Amino acid sequence: MVERRQLGRGRAAVRRIAETRYCDEGSFGFGWIQPDRMQRCSHALVHEGRVWLVDPVESEGVDERVRALGEPAGVIQLLDRHGRDCAAYAHWLGVPHHVVPESLPGTPFELVRVASKPGWREVALWWPEPRVLVCADALGTTGFFRARGERAGVHPLLRVRPPRRLGRLDPEHLLVGHGEGVHQDASEALSTALRGARKRFFSLVFALWDRRRSL
Repeated sequence: MVERRQLGRGRAAVRRIAETRYCDEGSFGFGWIQPDRMQRCSHALVHEGRVWLVDPVESEGVDERVRALGEPAGVIQLLDRHGRDCAAYAHWLGVPHHVVPESLPGTPFELVRVASKPGWREVALWWPEPRVLVCADALGTTGFFRARGERAGVHPLLRVRPPRRLGRLDPEHLLVGHGEGVHQDASEALSTALRGARKRFFSLVFALWDRRRSL
């Protein structure tokens, strides 16, 4: 663990930074994941020497690796309540902080709205050329999201009305905000998650209840 001074409420504060475990590595960039219960995952996407951070959580060594990858270009926050360290990274790197953007002109990314209600505004990021789909909370790969038979699952609170707009996409890489991404048959994993979201809702709820009782 290391310590770092972070901006907060008008003054710097010292916080402890977790050691980094990298994941989701490819020509499109890389991810890093937190060793906590929710396995918060962040990503850096690179295109033509420019790097965008998506829902970043500060971890040791990430700054250096981002700069080695290319020139920082922006921080993208896909979920309104996913503040994480987005604002701090934008400040440290001197780049714009895009909060639940409707579009990102000058980038290769498209945004797909997946939730729009009080307390929950979320977009997914679609990068057509390498077929990369990045979701914040709409989809995840940890046990909190996945019912039996799923490699990725829809958030329990979105299963009654799953984000079917994502079904028109054909990703080769599915990156999520909680857990490691899916890189083999990602399109099938997405289709399975959306198609069975309602049907497997109660089985997921019962599984989560059993896990909680066993703690």
